[in-house]
Amino acid sequence: MQDLPLDLLEGTTGGPGAAPVASLIVLHGLGADGNDFVPVARMLDLAAIGAVRFVFPSAPVRPVTLNGGNAMRAWYDIHLPGADPALPRAEDEAGLRESMGLVQALIDREIERGIPARRIVLMGFSQGCAMTLLTGLRAPQPLAGLVALSGYLPLAASTAAERHPANAGVPVFMAHGRDDDIVVPARGEAAREALRALGHEVQWHDYPMGHSVCPEEVGDLNQWLLRRLA
Repeated sequence: MQDLPLDLLEGTTGGPGAAPVASLIVLHGLGADGNDFVPVARMLDLAAIGAVRFVFPSAPVRPVTLNGGNAMRAWYDIHLPGADPALPRAEDEAGLRESMGLVQALIDREIERGIPARRIVLMGFSQGCAMTLLTGLRAPQPLAGLVALSGYLPLAASTAAERHPANAGVPVFMAHGRDDDIVVPARGEAAREALRALGHEVQWHDYPMGHSVCPEEVGDLNQWLLRRLA
């Protein structure tokens, strides 16, 4: 089994010794770590499908230009806006693709541990959402679904050409805060429309919140996961 250069936090529902029948790989946002979404996972009730393994990786530590070059956990760098605010901000393509390899290795690891690809869900918030869409659409194994929370579609111009046929129909749960001033709702909506144009079934939700997660969102996600992993 491949060794990964990532700090991993894991847990399986169903009690000690329960054999997992599905896996959720959960990717945190900028500056957080693998502990960030443990409370959200504890709010989910997936008992109807059996034991579920949660995998919470922590991103590598790297300098982030937007935050003054300070080093923090980040899946990729975020550049400063250009001189023309109407133009999209340059993306850290090298960093995105490097972390895509790390996330794909997590998927491969779950398959090696006996979880079929069709019972693996990739989920992420903010930067983790970007990594979820980047990796999940290009993964060579057919995943159960993608959960994209408060984020956007990175490297959007190359998505159609690079999307793997195995995930040409992967369903996507998307959620965003209407008052999000970190990743503005328009970016999430643009991702939604791009995915629908490619033929993906996208379940979209927005909520009266900022760049965060709310209980109503967790409840909607819970129902979607139960359907996807039934």
